[in-house]
Amino acid sequence: MPASSASSINSSIFILTGFPGLDQYSPWFPIPFSSIYAMVLSGNCLVLHVIWTEPSLHQPMFYFLAMLAFTVCMGLSTVHMLGILWGISQEISLDACIAQTYFVHGLSSTESGVLLAMAFDRFTAICNPLRYTSILTNSRIIHFMVAIVMRSSVSILPVIIPLKFFHYCRPHVLSHSFCLHQDLLQLACSDIRFNSLYALVLVIFALLLDAVLILISYVFILYTVLAVASQEERLKSLQTCISHISAVLVFYIPIIGLTMVHRFGKHLSPLVHVLMGNIYILFPPLMNPIIYSVKTQQIRSRVKKWFSWKM
Repeated sequence: MPASSASSINSSIFILTGFPGLDQYSPWFPIPFSSIYAMVLSGNCLVLHVIWTEPSLHQPMFYFLAMLAFTVCMGLSTVHMLGILWGISQEISLDACIAQTYFVHGLSSTESGVLLAMAFDRFTAICNPLRYTSILTNSRIIHFMVAIVMRSSVSILPVIIPLKFFHYCRPHVLSHSFCLHQDLLQLACSDIRFNSLYALVLVIFALLLDAVLILISYVFILYTVLAVASQEERLKSLQTCISHISAVLVFYIPIIGLTMVHRFGKHLSPLVHVLMGNIYILFPPLMNPIIYSVKTQQIRSRVKKWFSWKM
């Protein structure tokens, strides 16, 4: 191997991947992604503003929704895909890449925990409505939020810290426009068995367990709703869950898609990997404000009132 290539491989600089094969469209191609990025930030900031300023939204479900929107804003601030698309810089240092990996995976776990807390809110509201206010008190909600953040920030450290000490002997070209744990492992020549095993256990006991508990909560909700005699009341109860069910689907479907591409799509075009990575980052935060603005009457009316004042 030439000395220049060896020096490049052993350096601490990694190359993030934009959209390969689309360079000829560079004058206009970044514009739609920049627009989506702006829509995601403005939409989630608007949700935060509405919940903060509207007293009728100071309820457990909307506290969790505000935490979800804040998590999204933090997640987007850690990735710089726009700089890659506009050709500003594709390079990232190892330390910055590890930090980005920590925040991307940690905030994803936080989002999953928030969705589980929102499922518990719906379960309590429908299955135990008389005790709703006594169960979901403000102090208990704060405890839930702290537990979610602690789980996400601490549980991921055992796989993040070793990344600093691995030897990366393969070409430092990542398959996405941001850093992921599984991407860095593919470039490492060190013993990665602990990281691989621990990451699998973490996925099972965090994301997968959250998904199973959400599913169980909706089994109980459906059982309770079907026991109600009036069809009108059944529909009314289920309609309060539509927003949350939609948010769960737009969160888990991209994660499953990205996981399948990493596991079974090594023969696929790099464009597929990059596209799935960007969908994983942008699609859930883009859809959440739309879902809750359309399906939640309080948010919808407050947003309409806010825009009517502006006009």
